[in-house]
Amino acid sequence: MTRIIVHPAQGPLRGSVPVPSDKSIGHRALLFGGIADGLTRIRDFSRGEDNLSTASAMRAMGIRIDDISPTEVHVHGKGIFGLQAPTADLDCGNSGTTMRLLCGVLAAQNFSSVLVGDASLSKRPMNRIAVPLRSRGARITGAPHAKKEGEITAPLRIEALPEGTFLTGLEYESPVSSAQVKSAMLLSGLYAHGTTYVREPYVSRDHSERMLQAIGAPLRTMGPIVELDPSGWDGKLAPLDVDLPGDISAAAFLLVAGTIIEGSELMVRFVGTNPTRTGILDMLRDMGAPVQLDPLGDRAGEPIANLVVGYAGLNGRLFGGETVARAIDEVPILCALAARATGTTIIRDAKELRVKESDRIATMAKVLRAFGVTCQEREDGLEIEGTDKPLSACQVNCEHDHRIAMTAAVLGLLADGPTIIEGAEVIATSFPKFVATLRALGQRVDVEE
Repeated sequence: MTRIIVHPAQGPLRGSVPVPSDKSIGHRALLFGGIADGLTRIRDFSRGEDNLSTASAMRAMGIRIDDISPTEVHVHGKGIFGLQAPTADLDCGNSGTTMRLLCGVLAAQNFSSVLVGDASLSKRPMNRIAVPLRSRGARITGAPHAKKEGEITAPLRIEALPEGTFLTGLEYESPVSSAQVKSAMLLSGLYAHGTTYVREPYVSRDHSERMLQAIGAPLRTMGPIVELDPSGWDGKLAPLDVDLPGDISAAAFLLVAGTIIEGSELMVRFVGTNPTRTGILDMLRDMGAPVQLDPLGDRAGEPIANLVVGYAGLNGRLFGGETVARAIDEVPILCALAARATGTTIIRDAKELRVKESDRIATMAKVLRAFGVTCQEREDGLEIEGTDKPLSACQVNCEHDHRIAMTAAVLGLLADGPTIIEGAEVIATSFPKFVATLRALGQRVDVEE
C-alpha cells in the first residue's frame, strides 16, 4: 500500500504541463481496433491501469497488441467475428469501462467467457448492462450484489449464443445517462439482426459514436437518441490511425488547483474538449474562474485545446441537469472548488456517483468534513459551505478511488499542515504521473510505500 503526504502549498502553481491521454477514448481505440479489419495505430496512449486492463483482455482473446514505444501501440484487428475464446477469466481490474464495454461484444460470441474485477469493481452494479442485453437475447448472469437485492455484480458469466441464434434489434430507453451503457448496446448492435435504438435523459459522452462513425459503422445520432442499423452493412470496420487527446478528467485536478492556490497561473496542454465532457469548464467559469481555451484542431475526431487558468475569487453556485451529466467524473474535484468559494455550492442530479469506484457522494462528504469543510450529503448530491480559512490537515482513506485520492491531494495544498492519503496507489488507475506533475509545479508531495 502507498501513502502520499501532501504539504501545504509551497507557493503558486506556475508552468505548462501535459496530462495522460483520455482513457475513455483509449479503451475504445483498443477494443474497436481489435474488432476492426487490419492494423490500428494508437499514439499518445496512456498506460494507466484501466487502459492496460482492456489491452490485457483483448490479448487474452487472441488480439495481438504490439508495444511500439512507451506511448504507441499497434492493434492487429481480426474483424468483428475474430475474437477467440479466452483460456481463463478476463480480469478487468478496477475498470468498469472495460467490463461493461466488453459485455456488449461478448454477448454476441459463440464462446463463453467470465469477467472478473478487483474488490471495488466487484461491488458495482451490472444490471444496467445485463438487463437490456438479455432483452435482445444475451445470456448474462452475475453474482448477487451484497447490499442491493435483485442487483448483480462481477463476476459476470456470459454464455455462448446457441448455434443458429443471433441478438435481436433493441429499443432501449436508459434511465441514466451513461456512456458505458450506451456503448455496450451499440457494440452488441454491430452483431444484431435488427436495429438498435438507445435514448438517454441527457447526451452522455459520445466517444463511441464518434469513433464508430469514423471507422464505418452504420450509426447516426439525433440528440439523446442513437441509432445503429446494420441492414445492408458489410460488417467491416476500418482500422484507426489516431493520436489520443489529453484527458480532461485528469486535467480537471490541475485546473482546480491552479484556480484555488493564490498567485497560480497554469497551462494544461493538448486536452480533449469534446462538448459532452466540458461541464467542468462551464462550472469553473460559472464560479468566477478565468478559464482560457486555445483551440488546436482535432485528434481522433475529438477537438483539443490548451487550457489556461489562474487564481481567482470564486462564488458558490447551483449545478445540476445536463451540466452535471457532462462532468460526472469531475464532481469530486468540483467539491474542492466549492470548499474555496464564497457561499454555498449545491450539486444535484449526481446520484450516479453512488455507484462509481466508491460511493463518491458519501466519500466526498467524509473527506470534506475531515478537512473541516461544512457540507450536507443529499441523495443525489452535496451542499458545501465554502471557507477562506486554511483547511485542517488530516488523514484520508481514499476508499480505493483514484479521483477521491487526487481530490484529497488538491485539498491538502490548502491545509494548515501535512495531509496523509492512504491507498494512493490507485492514482495509477488514471494519472500515473500525478505526484510528479504536482512536484514539477513546485509543490512538495512525499511518497511512502
